[in-house]
Amino acid sequence: MEAKKQTDGKPLRQGYTTGACATAVTKAALTALITGIPQTEATIYLPIKQFATFQMESCEWLDGAVKTSTIKDAGDDPDATHGALIEATVSFQPEGITLDGGVGVGRVTKPGLPVSVGEAAINPVPRKMILQVVEDVLTEHGIKTGVAVIISVPRGEEMAEKTLNGRLGIIGGISILGTRGTVVPFSTSAYMASIVQAISVARASNCEHVVITTGGRSEKYAMKQYPHLPEEAFIEMGDFVGFTLKQCKKQGVKKVSMVGMMGKFSKVAQGVMMVHSKSAPVSLTFLSEVASQSGASDSLVEEIKEANTASQAAEIMAGNASFFTKLCTYCNQSALNEVKGDLTIETTLYTMKGEQLGKAMVESGD
Repeated sequence: MEAKKQTDGKPLRQGYTTGACATAVTKAALTALITGIPQTEATIYLPIKQFATFQMESCEWLDGAVKTSTIKDAGDDPDATHGALIEATVSFQPEGITLDGGVGVGRVTKPGLPVSVGEAAINPVPRKMILQVVEDVLTEHGIKTGVAVIISVPRGEEMAEKTLNGRLGIIGGISILGTRGTVVPFSTSAYMASIVQAISVARASNCEHVVITTGGRSEKYAMKQYPHLPEEAFIEMGDFVGFTLKQCKKQGVKKVSMVGMMGKFSKVAQGVMMVHSKSAPVSLTFLSEVASQSGASDSLVEEIKEANTASQAAEIMAGNASFFTKLCTYCNQSALNEVKGDLTIETTLYTMKGEQLGKAMVESGD
């Protein structure tokens, strides 16, 4: 697979996950604990079947334990945890291998995540990597004893404010994540995974009605519109409309309310289910046809064809409730076509300032 490239043509640099960093510092700390020799680096085997070497920032002896640290390098990915100091404190114990989170590693408080309530937010793949590296180091040195590992991220609680952890019920810090070991720059997989988790949390909280929005502003308007719904019911889908709708149906959601603004929802109305600015452009011809169906005059229809943006088209059609209702209805139909029915879909359109433009709903089976 070709490396993704920046606009200047240079390949984007891959980085490493928090899970890979946590595994590396665990190996370094345990090796130092066994050998008594400070470790300046650690090489681990990643899930993508590659070796990677991590430089240690520190390796210090505590009372009966060793603590090592490394700085997470996310490469050219705009990652909230880029530059985070990842630490492992390792000590011997009579038997068994235990793994927990310390300062800056979140703790799970809601069901529906791949980690049980009450446990540190160290996801299954990183957890397996860390436990495996402990077993490997013990075997390599012929040691038979128990080991306790604590993973910490000193600034993790502050970093978590830039993630969806609070919404997912992960309190007190970041999650230790990663299924590959590497971070693919600007990959969509992490965001899509967070959508799946958010829906899982909603379903575990017995939400059969969820509200999906394209961003924080539309979510704020949605929360005012549906004050009776719990926080877990609100899911930021970003540009991934089709993916989110399919996941909602897959996980047994009965009703989905879509809340957004003209630019992206005009695309949804056309049947575009990935609404990034670089995806299919808004069709002003389509919007002019909707205007015509809504009883707009020929001059207004022509004005919409000449508009620069969907928002400008909305300004032209201000006061024509039928236009916005029809647009919402088209969004509903596109959504139902995407999931092949069996969902109740509702769409509400807002202006950037929070004024409701239109709303429509189609019951499952209509």
